[in-house]
Amino acid sequence: MVANLGKTQPPTTRRGARRRRRRESALVWWGLFAAFAVAAWLLGSRPVALLGLLAWCLYQFMLVPTFCRVRTQEGHYCTERARGRLFACRPSHQQAKVDALWKLVGLRNPFGSKDTARSHLELADRVLVLLAAAGTIVTLIGMVYGF
Repeated sequence: MVANLGKTQPPTTRRGARRRRRRESALVWWGLFAAFAVAAWLLGSRPVALLGLLAWCLYQFMLVPTFCRVRTQEGHYCTERARGRLFACRPSHQQAKVDALWKLVGLRNPFGSKDTARSHLELADRVLVLLAAAGTIVTLIGMVYGF
């Protein structure tokens, strides 16, 4: 029996399947950060440098195209796409990621569930979240000190 006899669609496409939007290249963002750095250096402007640092922190927290990377019950990491290091692909994974962020600062999530066994962040995510948090603090202190 021929599975696709008379149909115009290839057998791998599903009718009504949603196509994912193509994401912008990371080079666009890094070009923007480089432009901030060059502008700050040429102008000798600390506020422009701090604004560039704040833009990088925002990018890491909320805009970087990444994967969910929450450990599933089978022990594998979720490979669904997510936007930003603070966000996950679905509500249950978001809860695990929020629990992991609370654990990162040494506290237990007061609003979370009791199941925190699978809530931890990958080393790269931990490092970049901590660097972005430190950059945000430096930016806030730099802006207040500048006033």
